[in-house]
Amino acid sequence: MTYAFTLRRRASLLALGLFLGASAQAAPPQTIRIGVATAGGGEPVTWGGSPGGVLRANQALEEAFKADGITVEWLFFKGAGPAVNEALSNKQIDFAYQGDLPSIVGRANGLRTRLLLASGARNNLYVVTPPQSDIKGLQDLKGRKVSLFRGTNGHLVAINALEGVGLAERDLKAVNLDTGSAQAALVSSGVDAAFGGYEWFKVRDSGLAKIIYSTQGKDPALTRQAALLVREDFEKQHPAQVQKVVDQFVRAAHWSSDEKNRAELFQIWARSGTPQASWEAEFDKQELALRNSPLLDEFIVGRYKAVASDALKLKLIRRTISVDGWFEPRYLQTALKQQGLEKRWQSFDAKGLAKASAGTPIAQR
Repeated sequence: MTYAFTLRRRASLLALGLFLGASAQAAPPQTIRIGVATAGGGEPVTWGGSPGGVLRANQALEEAFKADGITVEWLFFKGAGPAVNEALSNKQIDFAYQGDLPSIVGRANGLRTRLLLASGARNNLYVVTPPQSDIKGLQDLKGRKVSLFRGTNGHLVAINALEGVGLAERDLKAVNLDTGSAQAALVSSGVDAAFGGYEWFKVRDSGLAKIIYSTQGKDPALTRQAALLVREDFEKQHPAQVQKVVDQFVRAAHWSSDEKNRAELFQIWARSGTPQASWEAEFDKQELALRNSPLLDEFIVGRYKAVASDALKLKLIRRTISVDGWFEPRYLQTALKQQGLEKRWQSFDAKGLAKASAGTPIAQR
């Protein structure tokens, strides 16, 4: 066997290996699994507060992948963001819808994901008490038994809100409870107060709680962000499928941002078990486009940077992490361009203030 023949044979084998590798990567998945960081509700189980809930309700993703023979599976996690991180780590899901802090914690713990688009920005935080409580504001929580859902995107906002009145989490008798457990504890006087989100409006409207603090209309830094992420290895192997998922999220965001759809949007989200009145209260005096924009603008990127910094300072994570290279904007850019939506949403600066003109300044890789 000549040296030249050996080289040609090696080159052929290498080319064959590259071809087989490319073919393996190009093979589409049989199922696309999306993990949602909430227990959800309804039948089928769904959630609200995000354009993703519209996709779930109208089965747009299932329809988009039907011709490809790909099924879409939605998984809901009572354990919220931390449980979603575990599912990502075990490769039980391909995409994740979760809040900013748990996704930061996941990244700090070595989860390799790409952040694709915002989906439910500027979520408010509330503090509720029993109706007869003498607690009137955050400053009155000192020494009280207070429910917090640790590790979720509300946890860090709660800490920052307390800091605004000179308190720290250690000044409370904090109890780590998930959403359902916190509601049961408050109604039975098992806790004196609870931090939470829009789910508390239903309890308030039933006469079982009162809201003594809200981030509505306050500093945008005291809001919670949520986003759609994908496992990095899935994104590398299946870019066409990732693009199709992002395309549908952008379409849902466009529809969900239209004020003429406000009542219908809240009706769709109400299928999760959270009444329409609760969504009306959560979005009171707020534009739909502000909350449902998919843009990865300076505000969203800045909030994730701030959350990473605060999480390290508060020892919620153990090492410094960078968000550089985490955001993957190309799928969003493509979807916006193809759908003619490049100027659909207002972009905001790092402080949450509107920039001079609408556009799509997207995070760079």
